[in-house]
Amino acid sequence: MKRAASFALLAILAAAVLDGRAQNRAAPAVLAEQSIDLTRAAELRAVISAQCRECAWDAVGREAVTLVIRVDGQYSQHLPLVHGSADYEVVLGALEPGRHLVRAEVDPATTAMGLRSDGAAAAKLTLTPVFQDAAEHLPLALAPIVYARPNTVGKFTDVPALMWYEREPTERGVLYRYSVIFTNEDGGTPTDRLMATWGRTTDIEYIYSIEVDRAGGIVSEEYQGPEHRIVPFRGKRDGRHPLLWVSTDNNMVRDAGEVSIRFAPAPKMADLRNVSREAVMDANPWLYAVMAQELRREGKIADDPPPGQDKIPDPRRFVYVEACGDVGNTAVAFAVHAGGAWVASDRGSSQHRITRDGCFRSATPLPVGRLAADVDAVRVLAYERPPAEGNPTVPPTGVRLTRISKVFVLDERYVPGPALLSWQGTALIRPGGEPLEVALR
Repeated sequence: MKRAASFALLAILAAAVLDGRAQNRAAPAVLAEQSIDLTRAAELRAVISAQCRECAWDAVGREAVTLVIRVDGQYSQHLPLVHGSADYEVVLGALEPGRHLVRAEVDPATTAMGLRSDGAAAAKLTLTPVFQDAAEHLPLALAPIVYARPNTVGKFTDVPALMWYEREPTERGVLYRYSVIFTNEDGGTPTDRLMATWGRTTDIEYIYSIEVDRAGGIVSEEYQGPEHRIVPFRGKRDGRHPLLWVSTDNNMVRDAGEVSIRFAPAPKMADLRNVSREAVMDANPWLYAVMAQELRREGKIADDPPPGQDKIPDPRRFVYVEACGDVGNTAVAFAVHAGGAWVASDRGSSQHRITRDGCFRSATPLPVGRLAADVDAVRVLAYERPPAEGNPTVPPTGVRLTRISKVFVLDERYVPGPALLSWQGTALIRPGGEPLEVALR
């Protein structure tokens, strides 16, 4: 009995010591806090105006300070400062009438090693309630909350940095379609192929859509799961926000998961009629800089890498071309004329050609020594492509082009420059036939 009592006393003392250590441990650094009094229920949007002069997304150990956002003391989300000093807009969820306190703290566990010190960052909070009678309330209230992929936690890669939604009227009400731009793609398409067939190395993914009736009731909802399968959503919610977990290295999602770290960027409305999804990056040009910085940190930028090496030149050496049309069962590539020579986006590889309809984008690297000022013409080329496995061979339809929306390069700050060319018309380009050639001047 005495021995048992002694063990019990030791256990109590040990617990007291541990509790004392917990009490004395330094509290998280609070960068900003702001209260708000709501007269009625609302979705709360916040802008975190952050300063982090030592943050460098391309430098190992200095990638980002990561914040934890809390509402009334409860965890809301993490916010990595992926582009350093900037304004970050997030959704904080549905709140009842009354006084609420929002706080932004530094999370040492997910902040870069070289930035884990007081004074590494500063911030201020601006809170905006979005009431139920506001036009943007419903798309804001229905926006998904995205949980981190397990192998990205603390690694500063594939961060869901921006969300947008598209609105489409339906017979029963309206369809909201949400997409996310991740800073990178750790799995899936190699870097050089991404530039040739998409014109960027960020990962842009449709993740969730929901149709609601005229009263705001849910009619149907689905998400893009692994292997790009469209699956009915049957998961949990935080308020009306569906919860989605990134689950594959090419950033597909599931409606269940174990990771607790999550992100809730405020969705922006986008109208993508007659433009590609990459137009959202053009409207938020900081994404190009973050894209290039992550590539550099991962060793994927080289002076003049050959095709197939999963490396590219600096993105500022590329000419970006966007066009729209029907590709059908054909394949399409672009070529730019600079300094007396043609340079093709596919660089001789059939895997680096575009095989989708609609509006599409490609990027072609200029040879060393060539400048954007040297570019004086663009070609659109069509190629045969083998049929899908198990399908019979049929004659290629050719590419029916309706526009070249723009041709541009990135400036020194990775911001898209003015359009060098735009063209609109009707052209049928057949494999083996004459390409469409348009002069810039």
